[in-house]
Amino acid sequence: MSLVIEKETEYRIDNLEEEYEELLKSVVDAALDYEGCPYEVELNILLTDNENIHKLNEEFRGVDSPTDVLSFPLVEYDEPGDFDFLEECDDCFNPESGELMLGDIVISLEKVTEQAEKYGHSTKRELAFLTAHSMFHLFGYDHMTEEEAKLMEKRQEEVLKLLKIER
Repeated sequence: MSLVIEKETEYRIDNLEEEYEELLKSVVDAALDYEGCPYEVELNILLTDNENIHKLNEEFRGVDSPTDVLSFPLVEYDEPGDFDFLEECDDCFNPESGELMLGDIVISLEKVTEQAEKYGHSTKRELAFLTAHSMFHLFGYDHMTEEEAKLMEKRQEEVLKLLKIER
């Protein structure tokens, strides 16, 4: 797996500063295993602040406010989590590494802190949750209907439970 983690903010979550890369990698690995992804993947994660994610949210979604996480999938699934069709999808793979180009995740560290306080759990749990949430978007899941939301929530919670990261 090629996982590139970049941090473009001075905002710090002191209790996570030393371990956030390990946490992100473990959540990504667990989500890939849980979903049964048969490929090595290429993935980028950008950690930012509310100001920068606000700009991205406005540019890409037309929403004039900061958000907690943005997902930019590079694969269009017929069915969420169904990787079978990728056998014939040459442009989904990096020609140099052969890895599936899954997409990009952008997370606001400020929102991680705000939401951890709001929901009464740790910043570690919130960062892990947002990463798992975004991974399922990169697998083609969404939460536009109540049924989709329940399915996605179940998967996210099961990944966190596997990692023993619970509320």
